[in-house]
Amino acid sequence: MSISDVREARSSSAAARRNADASAYVLPPTVSRPALMQRGSDHHFRVLVQDLFTIATRMETVRDHFGRWMGISAPQYSLMVAIAHMQGGIGVNVGAVARALHVSSAFVASESGKLARRGLLTKRTSPEDRRGVLLSVSPAGRAKIDGISKQIRTVNDLFFGVLDSKSFLAVSAAAAALVESSTDAIQYLETFDKKPRNGTRRPALKVACTSPRQRMPPKRACDNPPLWQRRTNAPQ
Repeated sequence: MSISDVREARSSSAAARRNADASAYVLPPTVSRPALMQRGSDHHFRVLVQDLFTIATRMETVRDHFGRWMGISAPQYSLMVAIAHMQGGIGVNVGAVARALHVSSAFVASESGKLARRGLLTKRTSPEDRRGVLLSVSPAGRAKIDGISKQIRTVNDLFFGVLDSKSFLAVSAAAAALVESSTDAIQYLETFDKKPRNGTRRPALKVACTSPRQRMPPKRACDNPPLWQRRTNAPQ
């Protein structure tokens, strides 16, 4: 056997060992609660997480289209629909909209101001609190929403039509519970980031999640805003 043959054999043997080591790796469980595991495996949990990522991305895509059809950003579309649902006969205050969308009052105030300047929302002083503002969708804003209402219904029916009444209620309850529990997860991440690591203090992310349990959402500066709140810099 030549020297080159020996070197090639050693190289092949080393590559085989590396491949064996890689194939032997078993991902540690990513959850520990028994309810989230089946026979000690988190496989179904991992599938759920990936499905949720896919759903979130596709919902963002849907909102992008709706917003673009109306000539506004996706977050502004969500804001207008929320106001339309909540305004009643007198309008809805900024804090109530922020709580419904799980965002800061500052964000709602900023984006509603942009929409008001375009004539899509109206703002008036609250008769109960002269410092407060009541928001409502203007006639021009209603026309924008009405103009794509057929497409909105069709897309939502296609997206969620696979659910029957029972599964729809179950998904709604599960989503509401995850909104609550995800608040605790974000708070844990913030606390962990502030702990010293290897003798140095980790820089804290400026992320503060508004809990649905809070009566009034605190002001926050988010480095990582929710998916729906991204891309707010559409042409105004």
